[in-house]
Amino acid sequence: MSEWQEVRLGDVLDKIVGGGTPSKENPSYWDGGDIFWCSVKDMSDDKFRILQTKDTITLDGLNNSSANLIPKGTVITATRMGLGRAFINETDMAINQDLKALIPNSNINNKYLLWTIILYRNYIEMLGNGATVKGIRLETLKNIKINLPPLPAQQKIAKILSNYDDLIENNLKRIKLLEESARLTYEDWLLRRKVHGEIVPDLEITDTPLVEMIDDYMNGGWGKEDPEGGYIHQAYVIRGTDMPDISQGEFSRAPLRFHTESNLKPRKLNIGDIAIEMSNGNIGNVGRSIYFDSGINSIFSEGCMCASFCKMIKPKSLGFSYLIDSHLKYIHNTDEMLIYKSQGANGINNFRFKDMVNDEVISIPNGRHLINLTEIFKNIYSEKSNLTIQIKLLKEARDILLPRLMTGMIDTDNMDIAV
Repeated sequence: MSEWQEVRLGDVLDKIVGGGTPSKENPSYWDGGDIFWCSVKDMSDDKFRILQTKDTITLDGLNNSSANLIPKGTVITATRMGLGRAFINETDMAINQDLKALIPNSNINNKYLLWTIILYRNYIEMLGNGATVKGIRLETLKNIKINLPPLPAQQKIAKILSNYDDLIENNLKRIKLLEESARLTYEDWLLRRKVHGEIVPDLEITDTPLVEMIDDYMNGGWGKEDPEGGYIHQAYVIRGTDMPDISQGEFSRAPLRFHTESNLKPRKLNIGDIAIEMSNGNIGNVGRSIYFDSGINSIFSEGCMCASFCKMIKPKSLGFSYLIDSHLKYIHNTDEMLIYKSQGANGINNFRFKDMVNDEVISIPNGRHLINLTEIFKNIYSEKSNLTIQIKLLKEARDILLPRLMTGMIDTDNMDIAV
């Protein structure tokens, strides 16, 4: 094995660039902005590439704040909140004050730098201090000792680990395509033919009230952070904010909490169940939902339930599950769901669930058409589940290799790897 060195992280950095937040008091800094502005909420433990962010700012906002535009391909890490999280930006973006851009010198490969931060993320979090919100001083960060092999070995290690991420990203893109396919399938079968009166031999469509397709529904729960009294049964809790990430194969944010048996047993999500968000400060998020498939079930091996501000739906059959899930996503994405949303005195937007299940009807085709439609959905959902499981296995393999590669336990000198 080629000679490795132990060096300070600061020794391989040319500079560290911080960021800032434009004043929220000035709408011209935010409204209509086309510059991506990254904060900790865009990051997760399993997300090492970011192409776009939830928020954008204007050029005026960038120029009149301490925010800095970070060129694409830069390693960015959190130094306050979410300590140890890191990613490479795949487009130019500004960052806020909780993030730092790490600019490497010629002694370290940029992607190897990323994997170094990821390897040390738990240690970085441990070094953080603060009563309510943890942060790490830049001097403390720069003083962390890291393993540094020669550049050719760095490039090989980074390539091996990045190859796993390429496969994961490819599967995530395929999941998005499958979700789009499910949406188009629903619109084609149940909306276009009904609305536009297309003539299909022996096709009959029955408008079925949603309430007649549901076996049961109930509120979720929250449990406790630590075991206490009867709260001894562990299960993950899916919040509304977790739904978009989970549907795209990102699972790291859902908290694992303790519950009583009586509370968990009837609320435990099973394959075919659907969770829907009941309240949120953002009216657009109210009513978003997630279908619980075998892929998600395999990830949350301890079991899971939806959070208190969500509701669990148990359809009467798996075929009905596909139709209900597709219908809920359709009326949410087309804003038809707005009629069931209202704002409370506290500014929180709520969802009138009972009105929705009693008023909404789903158009169901008859006979062979229903069988064909169910089979199409089954294939789409099954492939999506398989991809989710593949993502889990790829992440597990990558995480096993990470410390072994980054400490020299696996010798890459004789590996023929194109870099």
